[in-house]
Amino acid sequence: MHLSAVLPVTLLMGSVAHGRVIPEARAAAADGPSFWMESIEHQGVSPFGDSGYTVFRNVKDFGAAGDGSTDDTDAINNAMSSGDRCGKDCFSSTTTPAIVYFPAGTYMISASIFDFYNTKMIGNPNAMPVIKASSNFEGGYMIDGDPYFGEGLNWAATTVFWREIKNIVFDSTDVSPDTEISGVHWPTAQATNLQNLVFEMSAEEGTKHQGLFCESGSAGFVSDLVFNGGKIAAALGNQQFTMRNLTFNNAQTAISHFWDWGWTYQGITINDCKLGIDISTGGVVNGSVGSITLFDSTISNTPIAINSAQSETSLPHTAGSIILENVDIMNVPVVVNSTSGTVLAGSSGADTIAGWGQGNKYTPDGPTRFQDAIKPVTRPEGLLDDKGRYYSRSKPQYESMDVSSFASARAGGAKGDGTTDDTAALQKLIDSSASAGKIVYLDAGVYKVTKTLTIPADTKIVGEAYPVIMSSGEFFADQSAPKPVIQVGKEGSEGQVELSDFLISTQGAQAGAILVEWNMASTDEPSGMWEVHVRLGGFEGSMQTTAECAKTPEMETTADNVKQDCIAAYMLMHVTAGASNLYMENCWLWVSDHDMDVQTEADGGQITLYSGRGLNIESTKGNIWLSGTSVEHNVLYEYQFISTKNIYMGQIQTESAYYQPNPSAMIPFTVNKDLHDPDFSNCDGSKGNCEVGWGLRVVDSTDLHVYGAGLYSFFDNYDAVCSKYGGEQNCQEAIFSIEGESSITVYNLNVLGSTSMIDQDGKSLASHKDNQGVFTNNIAYFVNK
Repeated sequence: MHLSAVLPVTLLMGSVAHGRVIPEARAAAADGPSFWMESIEHQGVSPFGDSGYTVFRNVKDFGAAGDGSTDDTDAINNAMSSGDRCGKDCFSSTTTPAIVYFPAGTYMISASIFDFYNTKMIGNPNAMPVIKASSNFEGGYMIDGDPYFGEGLNWAATTVFWREIKNIVFDSTDVSPDTEISGVHWPTAQATNLQNLVFEMSAEEGTKHQGLFCESGSAGFVSDLVFNGGKIAAALGNQQFTMRNLTFNNAQTAISHFWDWGWTYQGITINDCKLGIDISTGGVVNGSVGSITLFDSTISNTPIAINSAQSETSLPHTAGSIILENVDIMNVPVVVNSTSGTVLAGSSGADTIAGWGQGNKYTPDGPTRFQDAIKPVTRPEGLLDDKGRYYSRSKPQYESMDVSSFASARAGGAKGDGTTDDTAALQKLIDSSASAGKIVYLDAGVYKVTKTLTIPADTKIVGEAYPVIMSSGEFFADQSAPKPVIQVGKEGSEGQVELSDFLISTQGAQAGAILVEWNMASTDEPSGMWEVHVRLGGFEGSMQTTAECAKTPEMETTADNVKQDCIAAYMLMHVTAGASNLYMENCWLWVSDHDMDVQTEADGGQITLYSGRGLNIESTKGNIWLSGTSVEHNVLYEYQFISTKNIYMGQIQTESAYYQPNPSAMIPFTVNKDLHDPDFSNCDGSKGNCEVGWGLRVVDSTDLHVYGAGLYSFFDNYDAVCSKYGGEQNCQEAIFSIEGESSITVYNLNVLGSTSMIDQDGKSLASHKDNQGVFTNNIAYFVNK
């Protein structure tokens, strides 16, 4: 079955010529149609924050004119900061969420807008607002997502969560080309999103304008961006990222990497640039870019597509690893260049790079050093659109709907105050909305539920500002009788469901809670989850913070003394055997490793929580897409695939539990053979840290295709010496297990802290010692059959 490609939200409200915005046309659309978000009643609350706190802020209510001439800097910054929010010198906060909304218009700014923690900046997608830098602009960044108030960033970039900017045009064309300016400064981590943005920059020779600047963090996801002009359209450095549907026009360099471990580019278009992607930073002696994976993309009229420095003798050994698959070129003389000259020649006409790579490969034996064509994966038809590319769909915004199409949770009787039992009110609203064809609007708040919420076919739920559905009570407390918090369809259900922009959590001891159980089989259009994040503990109201669950590395934890009140969940998500056709994008399933509501960084507020299992996929039919997903800190495994098939994964990311092996992965949960739990029976005491949860476990599953993976183990009982660069890499013995009759292809596997990078049926196939990279250890190309 081919699936029709679903186009993203209209990127530009105006004329487009060869992918480039025509500013006059866009300006003419500034008085265009409104967006339901402007007129819906905003009843969102922050139940664990200050009384009377305002979640939704329209910048015009704070005095912004949006007329293209008034200086709106102060008004926008006031909309952002109002209400004692988490800004300068604040470690982090879950109690001050906000939407800062921009109606249609042109908002002139003369200095940076400081983007506070836990903020969504949203513009009208039907008439995209323009944030325009004045000719006398000062500050370097139009939107500063993490300012340098001193020598360092205000927030450690690896802990900047709960952020979004979408539906906005950033225009720096009034600023002198000689001035250094960037549209968005974005050093962020998981649960962050940039969507549907346009960057207008000077295209003059010698311009110093940049669009997106990201120098640090552990992210993340970006989609549907257009860059016009600029010296460097996107200047990037981060541990890992998935970026999808980006267009670059007339930039001197489209993308320049300072550093990375792994980066996945899907559906990238580069037009009329001097250089496409530069990953040569550090040269042949000290390469700082680990790897990139580029597929289903187009590059045209660009002399050099990719500039690399990898060679047989370059250092680190695997820095600069590249995988290309299904990349169309038009008038690209050099596809891959290096310090020694052309590595992969292009064409003055049209051509397609079916598959090519450089780095280390295992097929499954290795390593073999290669810089050559590779056999591209045979893509399952059910995963593809009508052009043969992997199906994708941008997060829906329902921009064509009016307010009458939405049903508010609070108007429907749910309180969202974190204490009232909202189970009955939410279930009634979900059922009636599905029947009536309405979209459930989950106002900001914390909705406590004490029984399973069942999601029927035809349900659509969208959250306001990361609202939380939080399980609580005895119903979910027994690990011998686990129950779902959210159950999408019952066994045998068919239909479509769309969920976006909310969190699912637990409160207190919930050893039997399965946060999401997905049973729905979708037949026509795939069902979808976009920015639906699982967050366990570490927040005000969770009853699992530093006060209750502070780490105890100095104490030996056993089955007898483990803190029962710190057992947060049984499993984060279960895709059952009958489920199929599920698209997940930018979903972070996270067991908190630190308290996010401590007032100072201090010790980082580290906590120890126990969740038995991460994401378990047992769909017999498959057709599942995991785009920019991550699963972290579970006991037995992060990702597990059992007797499934036809799975696409784009830059999956895992972290092992920081406390392991104290206790080991056999504590505090009982192995459940019905769920195919690993039992670590191969651990006989002769190996090192063996009873530590798997990052990725594949059992009797076929046609699994991984386009970037970061499997990380940073700690041995909270001690990071085991993951030290160039060290023993012995935080755990093995992190990736392939078992039984399985077939899997992995492009750019990055592993940290594991002695073995890949195990098959208990035997190590690859050692970290043979694949040392920038910080992680990299295998560019792996296929087990």
